[in-house]
Amino acid sequence: MSGGDGCCQPGQAGGRLNLLLSYAGWHQESWADRLPRLLEPMGITAVRAATGREATRVIASTTVHIAIVDLGLPLDETPAARAQEEGGSRLLELLSRQPSPPPTVAVKRARTHRDDCREISAALRFGAFAVIDRPQASGDLEILLDVMRRALRRFYQGRWPGLT
Repeated sequence: MSGGDGCCQPGQAGGRLNLLLSYAGWHQESWADRLPRLLEPMGITAVRAATGREATRVIASTTVHIAIVDLGLPLDETPAARAQEEGGSRLLELLSRQPSPPPTVAVKRARTHRDDCREISAALRFGAFAVIDRPQASGDLEILLDVMRRALRRFYQGRWPGLT
């Protein structure tokens, strides 16, 4: 888990809104790197997780207000788990079983139409608020920000959930 770039370790969150940000990619300066820098000035704390196990620890130690779940997330760092990429769907299931499930945005990978349908169906079955393509360009990042804005309005009546 990354502690820099506007992110924090589990238990340290406590801004206006705590965002669980899972990302399975390996690209430098990806959308998952840019998003926390955009949101931090607004008081949004992004807690990063690179595996399903890391995300599980975050959920156990931090109140998550919105979750962004990369469906390609591996369960853990072992080569076998990295190849299976089942951490994302397990994370969706875990979030859906929380006493107060946070709104969840599922980020799907570019795959075949059949795989897309399967991933979208599973995400919606576990209560995902939205399913989007993995952001590539800045316009895609704006789509993700708009989805987060809509989730904030719908689930928190447009108010920051971390404030009382």
